Amino acid sequence: MLESHYYKDMIEAGCDEAGRGCLAGSVYAAAVILPPDYQNPDLNDSKKLTDKKRKALREQIERDVVAWAVGIVTPEEIDQINILNASFLAMHRALDQLKVRPEAVIVDGNRFKPYKDLPYTTIVKGDGKYLSIAAASILAKTYRDDYMDALAEEYPQYDWKGNKGYPTKKHRAAIREFGITPYHRKSYNLLGTGELSLDFKD
Repeated sequence: MLESHYYKDMIEAGCDEAGRGCLAGSVYAAAVILPPDYQNPDLNDSKKLTDKKRKALREQIERDVVAWAVGIVTPEEIDQINILNASFLAMHRALDQLKVRPEAVIVDGNRFKPYKDLPYTTIVKGDGKYLSIAAASILAKTYRDDYMDALAEEYPQYDWKGNKGYPTKKHRAAIREFGITPYHRKSYNLLGTGELSLDFKD
């Protein structure tokens, strides 16, 4: 069972993001405030759950929690400010939308940009340790997956339904064959390191 809270007797928001390592699509982040002493043995790091389980849990989370929100940063913004800053911005946008103002923030990972004047703590593998971060990871992942599935209808050749924009062989092969879309992150190494620049001269 994951921990319910890090900060004692404070309204705490857990944050996590999805899509940081993708070649295409926006980065999504979620912020979640749980009720005090909340328990849910099914909540865990979204990467350890099946798609069906994540979707069922999303409905449960949205029903159970005190407040939740999703923040989005577009591929154009990612190219302008880099993915690390974009991840922080997506989390800040999620926090901005919460209908209850948090008094502290806990974040999956080891880096974060302070949000307003709130105390915060970064927790490595936090989505497997704290319920609110696990809930945020499920919301961020499922909303981003829905978005990539919708984009896949528009651009089926990149297999986004299967890879969600991550750098699979099939995705990179499609970039090589068809070029890039408006949703690709141009600041990324889209073809993989050195794949097209190998020059074997004697």
